Amino acid sequence: MSDILSLIKPYKTISIIGMEKNVGKTTVLNHIINKTRGGYLLGLTSIGRDGEDTDRVTNTQKPKIYVEKGTIFATCKELFLKSDVTKEILETTGIYTPLGEIIIGKALSDGYVELAGPSANSLIKEVSNKIINFGVDKVLVDGALSRKTMASPSITQATILSTGAALSKSLNEVIDKTEHTLRLLSTEKESNEIILKLAHEILKKARLGFIYKDYSYKTVDVLTSLESSKYIVENLNEDVIYVVIKGVLTDKTLEDIIKSTDKYKEKIFLVEDGTKLFLSTDILNVFIKSGGKIKVLLPINVVCITINPKSPYGYEFDSKVFLEKMRHRVNIPVLNVLGDEK
Repeated sequence: MSDILSLIKPYKTISIIGMEKNVGKTTVLNHIINKTRGGYLLGLTSIGRDGEDTDRVTNTQKPKIYVEKGTIFATCKELFLKSDVTKEILETTGIYTPLGEIIIGKALSDGYVELAGPSANSLIKEVSNKIINFGVDKVLVDGALSRKTMASPSITQATILSTGAALSKSLNEVIDKTEHTLRLLSTEKESNEIILKLAHEILKKARLGFIYKDYSYKTVDVLTSLESSKYIVENLNEDVIYVVIKGVLTDKTLEDIIKSTDKYKEKIFLVEDGTKLFLSTDILNVFIKSGGKIKVLLPINVVCITINPKSPYGYEFDSKVFLEKMRHRVNIPVLNVLGDEK
């Protein structure tokens, strides 16, 4: 049975993302911090800020992040000053958020910190790199609510997906939604190096492009990826082998294409990574069963799923049943950190 430390051991940067509020994402973060105590020098940051100190719906106190002396952490100025560890400023980054500049600090004592980082992927990457420069063994990035972009491979090498009872009162629904999210995040990578090179060229120039059998390509100017279906339908022909899309691919786009033409069959739709797929199980299945294909330029490495059987809304699942059912449905490790990973 894998434990969480052995799963993240090969990676320098790891993000933790939650399927929903209150699924135990911060508990997972604290669990890793606790397990690495005395073993790893950790760096911590967050994308954006995940709400208030207390959950307004359930009026429950959110778990704080407890760090040990020596931990390097990046947070906004307002929360840096509020954190109750003894601390020193290592760097003022010049990166600003609504709660002030991002400051990189060092904990000089054990204690609680609050994390809030920038919201843009590129800036999170920059902050993570700055933390690495201070000699940490690993950087843990706390993903904010519904920001599945936090799994984006442009930011971290590995991702932990947290799910739990807070997602739905129905255990089967929680498992279905989690399995579907994992399926999207784990979409197959395009392996043809020539195609990858052409796709990157297209994405530098436009939001939409078409690669042909002879490896020539065409770009199309669309304002947003949401309005791309009309242009995709207009440009599909037997010579097109790839459709390259910058930004999100949605149910509506695929539905419009399926209704308008059958020329999408056997073409490969390329998106940047699995966080850009906003697709329901039904539409995705119809598209794939009728001959459509979706691949990504950058794969996302989801190393495990963590479950939280307790909901702050006053109900909970049987943890053994939850664990067994979730493990039966996915092919990656599933851990219950509340049950100390059993």
